[in-house]
Amino acid sequence: MDEKRRLGWFIFFRILVVTVLLGSTSILNFDVAGSSVYPSQMTVARLIVATYLFSIGSYLFLKTTDRYTRFLTYLQIIWDLIFVTLLLLITGGITSPYSFLYFLSIINASVLLARREAFYTASLCGILYGAILDFQYFGKLLNLGLSPLPAQQLGAKFVFSMIFLNFGAFFLTAFLSGYLAERARKSESALEKKVIDFEELERLNSSIVSNIGSGLLTVTNGGRVRVFNRYVQQLTGVSLEEAYDRPLSEIITPFEAYGARVLNPLSGEVAYLSGEGKKLIIGFKSVPLTDLQGNRQGAIINLLDLTQIKQMEAELKKADRLAAIGELSARIAHEIRNPLASISGSVQLIAQSATISESDKRLLTIVERESDRLNLLISDFLAYARPAAPEKTVVMLHDFVREMQALIRADLRFERITLRNDCPEGISVAIDRGQFKQVFWNLLVNAADAMPDQGTVTFTAFDDAASGEEQGNGFVKVVVDDTGHGMDEQVMGRIFEPFFTTKNGGTGLGLATVYRIIQSHGGALHIESNPGSGSRFTILIPK
Repeated sequence: MDEKRRLGWFIFFRILVVTVLLGSTSILNFDVAGSSVYPSQMTVARLIVATYLFSIGSYLFLKTTDRYTRFLTYLQIIWDLIFVTLLLLITGGITSPYSFLYFLSIINASVLLARREAFYTASLCGILYGAILDFQYFGKLLNLGLSPLPAQQLGAKFVFSMIFLNFGAFFLTAFLSGYLAERARKSESALEKKVIDFEELERLNSSIVSNIGSGLLTVTNGGRVRVFNRYVQQLTGVSLEEAYDRPLSEIITPFEAYGARVLNPLSGEVAYLSGEGKKLIIGFKSVPLTDLQGNRQGAIINLLDLTQIKQMEAELKKADRLAAIGELSARIAHEIRNPLASISGSVQLIAQSATISESDKRLLTIVERESDRLNLLISDFLAYARPAAPEKTVVMLHDFVREMQALIRADLRFERITLRNDCPEGISVAIDRGQFKQVFWNLLVNAADAMPDQGTVTFTAFDDAASGEEQGNGFVKVVVDDTGHGMDEQVMGRIFEPFFTTKNGGTGLGLATVYRIIQSHGGALHIESNPGSGSRFTILIPK
């Protein structure tokens, strides 16, 4: 409690005391034995009213400024000493019942100021009280209406003992009250510091828990949620108010399989379906939450969305695998191509000989045709393994897809296939026209193969990536949807590998080449599919 507030309470306490004194004037008679002088109750009342006015004025002044608090404190102590001294003079001196008010003055000095000021006040109280009794005994206060008879009747020894005892009591009060007040101030200061520290720690803790880059929640021994930070709210779509005191297994259902084991040190990964229907992989680590005595109160669980990390790991593994396969295969294809050219040339020379029979010529023609087909396959594979650097030009996507619409009209495979062009006009990208024509053509051929009867292929484009980490990072997103039979996760995991195919007679190089071309443009390719519900290819192209 600061000095100004203590002084305010002291003034309030004084008003309470003088109120009690005002009531006592109507009860006590103040009759002094052996004296014909009766102190006026009206004088006492006037003194009390003056103290009222002084206290109220001091309080109002205290409210208006902080500059003179210490001066006002000393003024209050001095007023109290004057008030008690006058009250003793007009209420009988040695026979007055109000000498105890000096003790209150000493206590107030120790509380408002310090131990040293309390001793000063005790000394003044002793001097004033001793002077009143001495002067009364020797008849020096008759002019004030205070008779010496009561003091003389009690005797000099009694007067001296009263002075001595009160003097000792004043200093003892100053010592005890000063000591206790000092201890109280130290405790108050330490408590205030602790309160400030705890408030700062609470703000820091709340800030860390709220803004930490991972999920943090606590559960009780019964598995009920208590703390639920912002990351977990965004992850689950459940607010803290909704999650509080609910079982953890109701909010993140995969934890139901762990039961009470989450209260012990545990780590792992769970598959979680978000409220938006998105499949997430969540890594977690739990540690026991204990009190000061080491008793377990529950558990702290840290959550982290590993979905994108797992996707990146899969992409890196796929890229490494494809790079290794491509490098090895390119060398093999190059070594095959040279002897294949020799074989094809030799066969052509033999077929031109006049001595070869017709049946042999037909066989040589078959060899030549298959050699050409094998050479074409190797050329396609080399185009995949070592794609040419893209020669980029600015292309309007809507017009580019419209060219593809015109191109597929002459192909019987697209007779029952509808190609919808939903790309907004005005979206442009910098791409290699020839390479991206190959990309779109391969995607269209795969879609047509997935829709043997009939179906629809839809091209859509967005000016920025609308999902994932690419949003707002300068990408154009092109989405190719088909209404085919779809794929399962096992097929999707290998669909971009060279020579992997699910079609009879397919080479398995179409989508592998698509993947490499998009990579060479600095983009990315993602696929979403479920058996029976079609496929969606998402191409991210840097602006």
